[in-house]
Amino acid sequence: MSIELIVIGKTDSKEVAALVEMYARRVNFYCKFSITFLPDVRNTRSLTPKQQRTAEGEAILRQLAEGDCVVVLDERGEQMRSVEFAQWLQKRLNSGRKRLVLVIGGSYGFSEEVYARADGRLSLSRMTFSHQIVRALFAEQLYRAFTILQNEPYHHE
Repeated sequence: MSIELIVIGKTDSKEVAALVEMYARRVNFYCKFSITFLPDVRNTRSLTPKQQRTAEGEAILRQLAEGDCVVVLDERGEQMRSVEFAQWLQKRLNSGRKRLVLVIGGSYGFSEEVYARADGRLSLSRMTFSHQIVRALFAEQLYRAFTILQNEPYHHE
């Protein structure tokens, strides 16, 4: 199985982008992992939040294939500890699907169409983070999950 992380917009901070890239390289040691950066919606000042979510949602849905397992990172999603996330990931890896697609939306979240297409929702925290920082946090947690599954000494319980 390959894992793809879809995000809206480029990472503005060089430091955050470097962290995301570092963890992406580490995850690629365990499985094929890629990040797809979708362009920001243009002229957002003239759009309502719903219109912005709809435009971003259309771009996200174009990236998905029929057999993908799609999970959105959402503040109302399921929260779990790192070990639980590793077990969750292992189940997805064993599912027989070709691709696990994880999606980080824009600042207004997801359109109803993206929620309807999603097979699940995950939350990193009840706190709100910028969607830029979430990229680094999630990439690290993905790497941590693989090290847990391999019984490597990165995670301390």
